[in-house]
Amino acid sequence: MSARIIDGKAIAQELRDAIAAEVAGIAARGGGQPGLAVVLVGNDPASEVYVGSKARQTVAVGMRSFEYRLPADVPEADLLALVDRLNRDDAVDGILVQLPLPGHIDANRVIEAIDPDKDVDGFHPVNAGRLLIGLPGLVPCTPLGSLLLLQSVHHDLSGLSAVVVGRSNIVGKPLAQLLLQQNATVTIAHSRTRDLPAVCRGADILVAAVGRPEMVRGDWIRPGATVIDVGINRLPPAPGAAKGRLVGDVAFEEARTVAGAITPVPGGVGPMTIACLLRNTLQAFKARHGVS
Repeated sequence: MSARIIDGKAIAQELRDAIAAEVAGIAARGGGQPGLAVVLVGNDPASEVYVGSKARQTVAVGMRSFEYRLPADVPEADLLALVDRLNRDDAVDGILVQLPLPGHIDANRVIEAIDPDKDVDGFHPVNAGRLLIGLPGLVPCTPLGSLLLLQSVHHDLSGLSAVVVGRSNIVGKPLAQLLLQQNATVTIAHSRTRDLPAVCRGADILVAAVGRPEMVRGDWIRPGATVIDVGINRLPPAPGAAKGRLVGDVAFEEARTVAGAITPVPGGVGPMTIACLLRNTLQAFKARHGVS
């Protein structure tokens, strides 16, 4: 048995194509153009690559991209002032402040300063509350992308047993809420869960979002289960290699012989995160401008 590989690149491309078509339709009707503002503080190499990719994909679907790069030692007050200005800028429909931020800046304070209706990361407490009680709102991109990947395998999640390993506010908790809304039976597991392998073996759907390379082994997986690997970790370089390979939180080669379907790393959840950011920006634009 070998698992079906869930192609996140292809599914993300389908989503981007649909977004581009809708953006073009709005523009053709004279309805305006969605705009996404991304703020990068400092020069973290991974963040710089990510921000560059976001900007390229934003333009590719016909949206306006606004990029703000601030020095690593920028005062928190200056960053908050920029967020306030973007909140009031009618050309900006989505605001994303790239995390992590330097230690002298309170990330929660910055997130809470963003207008919830422009919070395309879905991290604002108002959007977290909307998700919790089932109201419309902007949903964190990685959980939303993970759900769309699951729905490419399962047309109906009702009654399925889902185990989410990881309880972060960015992935674990919001994804659990999304799965509950789809009528799955959800368990959130974490580092203090007793007999974690046994808990995982009870899952029809297993989501790994812990940030520990290859922690979830093949014998933790129920035969035929669907596995969503949110983790992305770089291993130490092998002797003579310039850099180590990227792996997820799941031991992929072990898992693919047991699972029914599995996301690869890279090429699984990652591409969906940016595609869902664009989806959220379009949603924010339509809500702000009364577009059905």
